[in-house]
Amino acid sequence: MSTLTIIFTILQVLSGLAVMVIVLMQSGKSAGLSGAISGGADTFLGKGKGKSLDAKLAKATKWFALVFVLLTLVLNLI
Repeated sequence: MSTLTIIFTILQVLSGLAVMVIVLMQSGKSAGLSGAISGGADTFLGKGKGKSLDAKLAKATKWFALVFVLLTLVLNLI
């Protein structure tokens, strides 16, 4: 194995672990039956969703998943 392959493999493992941790930190998207009946999406806290922790975690999930896929493709080509 070359040094570059080892570095990319380590980065891929770290990005995979980061994706798992970030996904586990997110709260569930479904509010259940009580949220559907009471209209949970119309609450005051639901309006600032773009700046919430869940929104930041969702954005981080997308970026780390993209890095993971790109590293997988690069390792496949090496």
